[in-house]
Amino acid sequence: MRTHKPARPGKPKSPLRATNIDKHGIPVSAVTHKLQKLLAQKGLGSRREMEALIASGQVIINGRKAVLGDRVGAQDRVQIGKRIIRFDFAERLPRILLYHKPEGEIVSRLDPENRPTVFDKLPHLRSSKWIAIGRLDFNTSGLLIFTTDGALANRFMHPRFEVEREYAVRIIGKLSDEHITQLTTGIQLEDGIVSFDQLIEQGGENVNHWYRVILKEGKNREIRRMFEALGITVSRLIRVRFGPVNLPARIKRGKWLELDEKETRRLLTLLA
Repeated sequence: MRTHKPARPGKPKSPLRATNIDKHGIPVSAVTHKLQKLLAQKGLGSRREMEALIASGQVIINGRKAVLGDRVGAQDRVQIGKRIIRFDFAERLPRILLYHKPEGEIVSRLDPENRPTVFDKLPHLRSSKWIAIGRLDFNTSGLLIFTTDGALANRFMHPRFEVEREYAVRIIGKLSDEHITQLTTGIQLEDGIVSFDQLIEQGGENVNHWYRVILKEGKNREIRRMFEALGITVSRLIRVRFGPVNLPARIKRGKWLELDEKETRRLLTLLA
């Protein structure tokens, strides 16, 4: 991993295969890809957002409006409005950052209250944008993953993949056996029944006690709301793992690390 350095404008160096033949021996010019996947990989948004963009008629292929299901290759001209979108059909790895979010930052580019945003801390990109893989609320700290690949972000976030999220939770008081049973079998919230896949006591002192919890979805303020439903206050909440990615101890709050080529390939293999 590369350690955090002050962000500098500039074109990122990404590993490329300098070839016009793909890994199956087929000329790149003959290969086509799903349009929404390419747009997401370009960093223009999530795959779902790109599908909506195509459905709205804003994407043009070779002078005609694109439709869902279209595929494009190196010979095709793709536009969004008047902007021409250029794709690199040789293999290019996505960029992936791990960020240690402190409390007091939002995971959004714009905020009516003008609160600090995590995006202000990230390195500058010229031709794409950082996509946050999941969110953490204003008062939650811990691991955030950012990428330039919308398809990769979708692989982490879509409910059908059931990617685990692990949190360290500090509460005021201590859970009873009945509380633990409720939290692991199901709590009724306004948006449905939710439960932890695992809940492990981590000890504590005085009135504070720590627990590790694991769940496979990411509803808004879900963990806090589960404890609140039992009349229990969460005083600290830290995400320590998202899928196969742990929060490295050496990343200080408000700092980031970028995965190198080897680490990126390993992560993509684990998610395949």
